[in-house]
Amino acid sequence: MFGSLGIWEILLIVVVIALLFGGRKLPELGKGLGQGIKNFKNAVKGGDTDKDEEKSKDEKGN
Repeated sequence: MFGSLGIWEILLIVVVIALLFGGRKLPELGKGLGQGIKNFKNAVKGGDTDKDEEKSKDEKGN
């Protein structure tokens, strides 16, 4: 997946990201990245389940 990146290059990238964002922001960053990937996969598949769920919540709430 990473092509020609070795273990030291990947480790250096992880350390730089940890220094830039700090320990408290990393879980939020990971969660946002995971949600973005999930939404992208759903959009590629054509299944827009999030909007369907939002519509059903709106209908129940109103």
